Amino acid sequence: MQSCRCACLIALLAVAAHAENGWEYARLGKPQDATVATTGGILFAGGGTDVDEAFRWMCAKANGGDFLILRASGTAAYNTYVRDLCPALNSVATLIVTSRNGAQQPFVADTIRKAEAIFIAGGDQANYINFYSGTPVAEALSERAAHGVPIGGTSAGNAVLAQFGYSALTGSVTSKQALADPYTPLITISNGFLNLSPLLRGFFTDDHFAARDRMGRLVVFLARIIQDGLAPSASAIATDERTAYLMEPDGSGRVVGSGAAYFIRTTELPEVCKPGKPLTFKNLYIYRVRVGEMFNISKWAGTSRAAYGISAINGVLMPVDPSGSIY
Repeated sequence: MQSCRCACLIALLAVAAHAENGWEYARLGKPQDATVATTGGILFAGGGTDVDEAFRWMCAKANGGDFLILRASGTAAYNTYVRDLCPALNSVATLIVTSRNGAQQPFVADTIRKAEAIFIAGGDQANYINFYSGTPVAEALSERAAHGVPIGGTSAGNAVLAQFGYSALTGSVTSKQALADPYTPLITISNGFLNLSPLLRGFFTDDHFAARDRMGRLVVFLARIIQDGLAPSASAIATDERTAYLMEPDGSGRVVGSGAAYFIRTTELPEVCKPGKPLTFKNLYIYRVRVGEMFNISKWAGTSRAAYGISAINGVLMPVDPSGSIY
Protein backbone atom coordinates (compact mmCIF):
# COMPACT_ATOMS: atom_id res chain seq x y z
CA MET A 1 0.00 0.00 0.00
CA GLN A 2 2.86 2.37 0.85
CA SER A 3 4.46 1.82 -2.57
CA CYS A 4 1.14 2.63 -4.29
CA ARG A 5 0.87 5.89 -2.34
CA CYS A 6 4.41 6.80 -3.37
CA ALA A 7 3.67 6.07 -7.02
CA CYS A 8 0.53 8.21 -6.86
CA LEU A 9 2.48 11.06 -5.29
CA ILE A 10 5.07 10.92 -8.06
CA ALA A 11 2.26 11.02 -10.62
CA LEU A 12 0.62 14.04 -9.01
CA LEU A 13 3.91 15.91 -9.00
CA ALA A 14 4.25 15.19 -12.73
CA VAL A 15 0.82 16.70 -13.36
CA ALA A 16 1.74 19.85 -11.51
CA ALA A 17 5.10 20.19 -13.27
CA HIS A 18 4.07 19.59 -16.89
CA ALA A 19 0.46 20.75 -17.40
CA GLU A 20 1.77 23.99 -18.91
CA ASN A 21 3.51 21.96 -21.64
CA GLY A 22 0.26 20.39 -22.81
CA TRP A 23 0.26 17.07 -20.99
CA GLU A 24 -0.63 15.58 -17.61
CA TYR A 25 0.16 12.12 -16.28
CA ALA A 26 -1.17 10.11 -13.34
CA ARG A 27 -0.19 6.52 -12.55
CA LEU A 28 -1.28 3.77 -10.17
CA GLY A 29 0.90 0.73 -9.53
CA LYS A 30 4.60 0.15 -9.83
CA PRO A 31 6.69 3.11 -10.96
CA GLN A 32 9.00 0.92 -13.05
CA ASP A 33 7.69 -0.14 -16.48
CA ALA A 34 7.16 -3.83 -17.21
CA THR A 35 8.53 -5.66 -20.25
CA VAL A 36 6.18 -8.46 -21.26
CA ALA A 37 4.86 -10.11 -24.42
CA THR A 38 1.40 -8.95 -25.49
CA THR A 39 -1.37 -10.14 -27.80
CA GLY A 40 -2.92 -7.74 -30.30
CA GLY A 41 -6.54 -6.81 -30.75
CA ILE A 42 -8.82 -3.79 -31.10
CA LEU A 43 -11.73 -2.88 -28.83
CA PHE A 44 -14.56 -0.85 -30.40
CA ALA A 45 -16.83 0.46 -27.62
CA GLY A 46 -20.07 2.34 -28.18
CA GLY A 47 -19.92 4.77 -25.27
CA GLY A 48 -22.08 5.15 -22.20
CA THR A 49 -21.42 2.81 -19.28
CA ASP A 50 -18.15 0.94 -19.75
CA VAL A 51 -18.25 -2.83 -20.26
CA ASP A 52 -16.15 -4.64 -17.65
CA GLU A 53 -15.67 -7.71 -19.86
CA ALA A 54 -14.14 -5.58 -22.60
CA PHE A 55 -11.52 -4.13 -20.27
CA ARG A 56 -10.70 -7.55 -18.86
CA TRP A 57 -10.14 -8.72 -22.44
CA MET A 58 -7.65 -5.91 -23.00
CA CYS A 59 -5.98 -6.58 -19.64
CA ALA A 60 -5.50 -10.26 -20.48
CA LYS A 61 -3.81 -9.26 -23.73
CA ALA A 62 -1.58 -6.82 -21.81
CA ASN A 63 -0.25 -9.84 -19.86
CA GLY A 64 0.49 -8.03 -16.62
CA GLY A 65 2.04 -5.02 -18.33
CA ASP A 66 1.32 -1.31 -18.20
CA PHE A 67 -2.19 -0.15 -19.19
CA LEU A 68 -2.43 3.41 -20.54
CA ILE A 69 -5.56 5.55 -20.91
CA LEU A 70 -5.11 8.35 -23.45
CA ARG A 71 -7.26 11.47 -23.27
CA ALA A 72 -7.40 14.98 -24.70
CA SER A 73 -9.44 16.30 -21.76
CA GLY A 74 -10.95 15.03 -18.53
CA THR A 75 -9.46 13.33 -15.49
CA ALA A 76 -7.63 10.18 -14.43
CA ALA A 77 -10.82 8.54 -13.12
CA TYR A 78 -10.27 5.45 -15.30
CA ASN A 79 -7.17 4.54 -13.30
CA THR A 80 -8.95 3.14 -10.27
CA TYR A 81 -11.66 1.48 -12.41
CA VAL A 82 -9.16 -0.46 -14.53
CA ARG A 83 -6.87 -1.17 -11.58
CA ASP A 84 -9.77 -2.69 -9.62
CA LEU A 85 -10.82 -4.82 -12.59
CA CYS A 86 -7.29 -5.97 -13.39
CA PRO A 87 -5.13 -6.04 -10.24
CA ALA A 88 -2.46 -8.16 -11.97
CA LEU A 89 -1.40 -5.22 -14.17
CA ASN A 90 2.00 -3.69 -13.45
CA SER A 91 0.42 -0.22 -13.61
CA VAL A 92 -2.55 1.76 -14.86
CA ALA A 93 -1.91 5.33 -15.97
CA THR A 94 -3.75 8.19 -17.65
CA LEU A 95 -1.98 10.49 -20.09
CA ILE A 96 -3.95 13.66 -20.90
CA VAL A 97 -2.50 15.46 -23.93
CA THR A 98 -4.30 18.75 -24.42
CA SER A 99 -2.57 20.43 -27.38
CA ARG A 100 -0.39 19.88 -30.42
CA ASN A 101 2.50 21.20 -28.37
CA GLY A 102 1.84 18.48 -25.82
CA ALA A 103 1.73 15.85 -28.56
CA GLN A 104 5.25 16.87 -29.59
CA GLN A 105 6.78 16.41 -26.14
CA PRO A 106 9.22 13.45 -25.94
CA PHE A 107 7.69 12.13 -22.70
CA VAL A 108 4.31 11.69 -24.37
CA ALA A 109 5.36 9.46 -27.29
CA ASP A 110 7.80 7.60 -25.04
CA THR A 111 5.01 6.81 -22.56
CA ILE A 112 2.78 5.47 -25.36
CA ARG A 113 5.60 3.32 -26.73
CA LYS A 114 6.13 1.70 -23.32
CA ALA A 115 2.48 0.72 -22.81
CA GLU A 116 1.23 -2.87 -23.15
CA ALA A 117 -2.40 -1.76 -23.66
CA ILE A 118 -3.79 1.60 -24.76
CA PHE A 119 -7.37 2.80 -24.39
CA ILE A 120 -8.54 6.08 -25.98
CA ALA A 121 -11.24 7.61 -23.81
CA GLY A 122 -14.35 9.51 -24.83
CA GLY A 123 -14.69 13.26 -25.11
CA ASP A 124 -14.51 15.23 -28.36
CA GLN A 125 -12.95 13.48 -31.36
CA ALA A 126 -12.19 16.88 -32.90
CA ASN A 127 -9.58 17.28 -30.16
CA TYR A 128 -7.93 13.98 -31.07
CA ILE A 129 -7.75 15.00 -34.72
CA ASN A 130 -6.66 18.59 -34.03
CA PHE A 131 -4.11 17.75 -31.35
CA TYR A 132 -2.64 14.42 -32.54
CA SER A 133 -2.97 14.14 -36.32
CA GLY A 134 0.47 14.02 -37.93
CA THR A 135 2.27 14.06 -34.57
CA PRO A 136 4.41 11.50 -32.67
CA VAL A 137 1.24 10.52 -30.75
CA ALA A 138 -0.50 9.15 -33.85
CA GLU A 139 2.75 7.56 -35.01
CA ALA A 140 3.34 5.86 -31.66
CA LEU A 141 -0.23 4.49 -31.51
CA SER A 142 0.09 2.91 -34.94
CA GLU A 143 3.51 1.50 -34.04
CA ARG A 144 2.18 -0.14 -30.87
CA ALA A 145 -0.66 -1.77 -32.79
CA ALA A 146 1.86 -3.13 -35.31
CA HIS A 147 3.84 -4.61 -32.41
CA GLY A 148 0.84 -6.56 -31.11
CA VAL A 149 -0.32 -4.21 -28.38
CA PRO A 150 -4.12 -4.16 -27.82
CA ILE A 151 -5.73 -0.79 -28.48
CA GLY A 152 -9.29 0.30 -27.82
CA GLY A 153 -11.54 3.29 -27.62
CA THR A 154 -14.99 4.39 -26.55
CA SER A 155 -17.26 7.09 -27.97
CA ALA A 156 -14.88 9.76 -29.35
CA GLY A 157 -11.99 7.33 -28.85
CA ASN A 158 -13.84 4.72 -30.89
CA ALA A 159 -14.55 7.25 -33.65
CA VAL A 160 -10.84 7.48 -34.56
CA LEU A 161 -9.87 3.78 -34.67
CA ALA A 162 -10.42 2.99 -38.37
CA GLN A 163 -9.15 4.60 -41.57
CA PHE A 164 -12.17 6.91 -41.70
CA GLY A 165 -14.05 8.63 -38.90
CA TYR A 166 -16.40 11.50 -38.20
CA SER A 167 -14.02 14.20 -37.00
CA ALA A 168 -16.78 16.65 -35.92
CA LEU A 169 -14.51 19.63 -36.59
CA THR A 170 -17.46 21.96 -37.23
CA GLY A 171 -19.95 20.57 -34.73
CA SER A 172 -22.20 17.51 -34.59
CA VAL A 173 -24.57 16.40 -37.35
CA THR A 174 -27.81 14.42 -37.00
CA SER A 175 -29.07 11.75 -39.36
CA LYS A 176 -31.86 14.04 -40.55
CA GLN A 177 -29.44 16.86 -41.38
CA ALA A 178 -26.99 14.58 -43.13
CA LEU A 179 -29.59 12.78 -45.26
CA ALA A 180 -31.10 16.11 -46.35
CA ASP A 181 -27.71 17.48 -47.47
CA PRO A 182 -24.70 15.13 -47.62
CA TYR A 183 -22.43 18.16 -48.00
CA THR A 184 -23.63 20.16 -45.04
CA PRO A 185 -20.62 21.91 -43.44
CA LEU A 186 -21.36 19.89 -40.29
CA ILE A 187 -19.88 16.81 -41.98
CA THR A 188 -16.11 16.50 -41.71
CA ILE A 189 -14.42 13.15 -42.26
CA SER A 190 -10.94 12.19 -41.08
CA ASN A 191 -8.84 9.92 -43.29
CA GLY A 192 -5.82 7.98 -42.11
CA PHE A 193 -5.44 9.46 -38.63
CA LEU A 194 -4.39 6.05 -37.30
CA ASN A 195 -3.24 2.85 -39.02
CA LEU A 196 -4.06 0.14 -36.48
CA SER A 197 -4.71 -2.76 -38.85
CA PRO A 198 -4.70 -3.33 -42.61
CA LEU A 199 -8.12 -4.93 -42.10
CA LEU A 200 -9.53 -1.51 -41.24
CA ARG A 201 -8.66 0.08 -44.58
CA GLY A 202 -11.87 1.43 -46.08
CA PHE A 203 -13.66 1.21 -42.72
CA PHE A 204 -15.57 3.83 -40.76
CA THR A 205 -16.44 3.59 -37.05
CA ASP A 206 -19.41 5.00 -35.15
CA ASP A 207 -20.86 4.70 -31.64
CA HIS A 208 -23.86 5.64 -29.44
CA PHE A 209 -25.51 4.09 -32.45
CA ALA A 210 -29.17 3.16 -31.95
CA ALA A 211 -29.64 5.42 -28.92
CA ARG A 212 -28.77 8.52 -30.96
CA ASP A 213 -30.29 7.25 -34.22
CA ARG A 214 -27.03 7.45 -36.17
CA MET A 215 -27.75 4.97 -38.97
CA GLY A 216 -28.78 7.71 -41.41
CA ARG A 217 -25.71 9.83 -40.93
CA LEU A 218 -23.43 6.78 -41.16
CA VAL A 219 -24.98 5.91 -44.52
CA VAL A 220 -24.19 9.48 -45.62
CA PHE A 221 -20.59 9.19 -44.38
CA LEU A 222 -20.12 6.01 -46.44
CA ALA A 223 -21.65 7.70 -49.48
CA ARG A 224 -19.27 10.63 -49.09
CA ILE A 225 -16.23 8.34 -48.92
CA ILE A 226 -17.17 6.88 -52.31
CA GLN A 227 -18.46 10.10 -53.89
CA ASP A 228 -15.33 12.03 -52.89
CA GLY A 229 -13.06 9.36 -54.36
CA LEU A 230 -11.52 8.37 -51.02
CA ALA A 231 -12.27 4.67 -51.62
CA PRO A 232 -14.18 2.65 -54.25
CA SER A 233 -16.39 1.12 -51.56
CA ALA A 234 -16.77 1.50 -47.81
CA SER A 235 -17.60 -0.53 -44.71
CA ALA A 236 -18.39 0.35 -41.11
CA ILE A 237 -18.35 -0.97 -37.56
CA ALA A 238 -20.98 0.75 -35.41
CA THR A 239 -21.62 -0.08 -31.76
CA ASP A 240 -24.48 0.60 -29.40
CA GLU A 241 -23.98 2.18 -26.00
CA ARG A 242 -22.85 -0.21 -23.22
CA THR A 243 -21.60 -2.53 -25.98
CA ALA A 244 -18.21 -3.43 -27.41
CA TYR A 245 -16.84 -5.44 -30.32
CA LEU A 246 -13.60 -7.24 -29.43
CA MET A 247 -11.65 -7.86 -32.63
CA GLU A 248 -8.74 -10.26 -32.86
CA PRO A 249 -5.82 -9.63 -35.26
CA ASP A 250 -7.32 -11.99 -37.87
CA GLY A 251 -10.56 -9.95 -38.03
CA SER A 252 -12.69 -12.30 -35.97
CA GLY A 253 -14.39 -10.98 -32.88
CA ARG A 254 -17.29 -11.13 -30.47
CA VAL A 255 -19.79 -8.65 -29.11
CA VAL A 256 -20.07 -8.07 -25.35
CA GLY A 257 -22.19 -5.79 -23.20
CA SER A 258 -25.93 -5.22 -23.57
CA GLY A 259 -26.68 -4.02 -27.12
CA ALA A 260 -25.58 -4.82 -30.65
CA ALA A 261 -22.85 -4.06 -33.13
CA TYR A 262 -23.63 -3.31 -36.77
CA PHE A 263 -21.35 -4.26 -39.64
CA ILE A 264 -22.26 -2.30 -42.75
CA ARG A 265 -20.98 -2.63 -46.30
CA THR A 266 -21.80 -0.72 -49.47
CA THR A 267 -22.77 -2.66 -52.61
CA GLU A 268 -23.42 0.14 -55.11
CA LEU A 269 -22.35 3.69 -55.93
CA PRO A 270 -24.47 6.56 -54.58
CA GLU A 271 -27.12 7.61 -57.08
CA VAL A 272 -27.50 11.16 -55.75
CA CYS A 273 -24.85 12.55 -53.43
CA LYS A 274 -24.57 16.27 -54.12
CA PRO A 275 -24.52 19.51 -52.13
CA GLY A 276 -28.01 20.63 -51.16
CA LYS A 277 -29.66 17.47 -52.52
CA PRO A 278 -31.22 14.68 -50.40
CA LEU A 279 -29.20 11.47 -50.54
CA THR A 280 -30.17 8.49 -52.67
CA PHE A 281 -27.92 5.51 -51.95
CA LYS A 282 -29.33 2.01 -52.21
CA ASN A 283 -28.79 -1.51 -50.97
CA LEU A 284 -26.32 -1.24 -48.13
CA TYR A 285 -25.79 -4.65 -46.56
CA ILE A 286 -25.90 -4.94 -42.76
CA TYR A 287 -25.19 -7.61 -40.16
CA ARG A 288 -26.68 -6.90 -36.73
CA VAL A 289 -24.61 -8.86 -34.21
CA ARG A 290 -25.87 -9.13 -30.65
CA VAL A 291 -24.10 -9.92 -27.38
CA GLY A 292 -22.38 -13.31 -27.41
CA GLU A 293 -22.38 -13.56 -31.20
CA MET A 294 -19.32 -13.50 -33.46
CA PHE A 295 -18.39 -11.63 -36.61
CA ASN A 296 -15.30 -11.72 -38.82
CA ILE A 297 -14.67 -8.56 -40.84
CA SER A 298 -12.08 -10.24 -43.08
CA LYS A 299 -14.56 -12.96 -44.10
CA TRP A 300 -17.62 -10.73 -43.72
CA ALA A 301 -19.49 -13.52 -41.97
CA GLY A 302 -20.66 -14.31 -38.48
CA THR A 303 -22.80 -16.51 -36.27
CA SER A 304 -25.72 -14.09 -36.47
CA ARG A 305 -28.35 -14.62 -39.15
CA ALA A 306 -29.63 -11.05 -38.72
CA ALA A 307 -28.51 -9.76 -42.12
CA TYR A 308 -30.64 -7.18 -43.93
CA GLY A 309 -30.49 -4.27 -46.34
CA ILE A 310 -31.29 -0.57 -46.15
CA SER A 311 -31.49 2.24 -48.68
CA ALA A 312 -31.64 6.01 -48.55
CA ILE A 313 -34.11 7.29 -51.15
CA ASN A 314 -34.54 11.04 -51.57
CA GLY A 315 -33.22 11.61 -48.06
CA VAL A 316 -35.41 8.97 -46.38
CA LEU A 317 -33.84 5.87 -44.86
CA MET A 318 -35.83 2.66 -45.27
CA PRO A 319 -35.32 -1.12 -45.08
CA VAL A 320 -35.06 -2.98 -48.37
CA ASP A 321 -37.57 -5.47 -46.97
CA PRO A 322 -40.72 -3.43 -46.17
CA SER A 323 -41.42 -5.68 -43.18
CA GLY A 324 -37.96 -5.09 -41.76
CA SER A 325 -36.46 -2.25 -39.72
CA ILE A 326 -33.49 0.13 -39.86
CA TYR A 327 -31.94 -1.27 -36.69
